[in-house]
Amino acid sequence: MSIIQIHDKQFVTYLSADQINVEVKRLGVSINHDYQGKTPIFIAILNGSFMFASDLFKELTVNAEVCFIKLASYQGIKSTGQVVTSIGLDQSLKDRDVILIEDIVDTGKTLHDFLPQIVAMSPASIKVATLLYKPDALKYPLKLDYVGFEVPNKFLLGYGLDYDGLGRNLNEIFQLMD
Repeated sequence: MSIIQIHDKQFVTYLSADQINVEVKRLGVSINHDYQGKTPIFIAILNGSFMFASDLFKELTVNAEVCFIKLASYQGIKSTGQVVTSIGLDQSLKDRDVILIEDIVDTGKTLHDFLPQIVAMSPASIKVATLLYKPDALKYPLKLDYVGFEVPNKFLLGYGLDYDGLGRNLNEIFQLMD
């Protein structure tokens, strides 16, 4: 167990790189099974999902495309309650199988606000893959199709998740110490 300091907060190891790798591989196997003979398009939601999206994409054996969209609802360690779109989607999703990639689903606000925009583009299907899910924080009911880990309602850092811009580069996931 490691303790690290980012800005003014201390964090302790919550998930090791090995635990994350095993789970990403498991999700990849499941997606490969579900999408045999199809060519899904993955939409990775930045900034947090970039590491998960990259590692998950490496596990795919089906033909697939990936694109990125930037949505944000966090500032510091708290949700702002507002979802901001900074970079838009530039691909047609009509009749495509879409898989949204999230690093973490906590309140569900980001996906709740974004899903209607995807639905309006008339895809053949929409599924959600998330590495982390905080069921105790969920305020907007969502169907999550591929979930890596259910985690407690604590602030997490690393493997794409940040605290005021730092910590995304860590290959483990850390939890804020009380």
